[in-house]
Amino acid sequence: MFYAAKANPALPVLGALAPFVHGFEVASGGELDWVRRHFPDTPVIFGGPGKLASDLEKAIDQNVELIHVESLLELQRLCDIAGRRQAHQDILLRINLELADTPSTRLTMGGVSTPFGMEEACIPDALALLGRQDRVRLRGFHFHLMSHQLDEKRHLGLIKHYLETVRAWEARYDLTITEINVGGGIGINYTRPDRQFDWSGFCSGLDELLQVYSDRAWKIRFECGRFITAPCGFYVGEVLDVKRCGEEWFAICRGGTHHFRTPAAQAHNHPFEMLPATNSRAEIPGVANHPVTLVGQLCTPKDVFARRVQVEWLGVGDLVVFRYAGAYAWNISHQAFLMHPHPKEYFIE
Repeated sequence: MFYAAKANPALPVLGALAPFVHGFEVASGGELDWVRRHFPDTPVIFGGPGKLASDLEKAIDQNVELIHVESLLELQRLCDIAGRRQAHQDILLRINLELADTPSTRLTMGGVSTPFGMEEACIPDALALLGRQDRVRLRGFHFHLMSHQLDEKRHLGLIKHYLETVRAWEARYDLTITEINVGGGIGINYTRPDRQFDWSGFCSGLDELLQVYSDRAWKIRFECGRFITAPCGFYVGEVLDVKRCGEEWFAICRGGTHHFRTPAAQAHNHPFEMLPATNSRAEIPGVANHPVTLVGQLCTPKDVFARRVQVEWLGVGDLVVFRYAGAYAWNISHQAFLMHPHPKEYFIE
């Protein structure tokens, strides 16, 4: 298990995870610098489209264990750089497989036309390119076709498809593969928090699946992000105002999607709880037994945390606590918009 640093690269989070994961997955030169600066001896793998030539050079210099190559041109660039530097670099080829029967999720990264990875038809050209040099060495394949997967049986079916495909490629291209990266993609059920991905059931099914391929010396790697850190974070905002406009009630909260972009990015009602400011409702303006839309302070109608959620009571001064805010939250937000103060961050051990 590698942790995808893009989900939440905060240093206390990385430090807490470092003893438990095999390493970190990075997707930019900046993430690589950040991780290597603080964890110089932790294994690092490097993926993502649009790598700069300087990123590839940096990856070689900083002893990245594996680079996930996204295109034939990127592979050519890496071979040229490794040749000039007389350095060796191990890689995985990221392949965008076609999916005939696997159901899609809300965020599909492959199986359809996307900018991620290369087509299966590119494999012969990639192998021919690799065969003309001896610096860049193929160790296996990388797949990441879906995100927000909530069904463990479907995810097992997807991984089974990966393994069957790689076994066929080994025979077709006379390859000996040692690494298969099955990506991340395990989701968080934001709309039904009581129905989360069955990790225990998934691991049990995975164990049974891998027994079928026990004749292969494959190392199966995951690179999860959201699934690991989303449950560890909370975003708290104070209710500044409660007002009615037409037939709808609004609660304006301190903060907004410039702090916590997850609900707007995923277009869902984010789960929350309320901490009352006082036990006496008569003392403060509020709304009782009515659907309420929770918004932030930004000058845009897209600054919404949750729409028309039934509340028993919500008043000015109350605190709204949004759960599952530990991944793709602060770090993906438009932090400078309207020049509001940054949120205060607390890391509780």
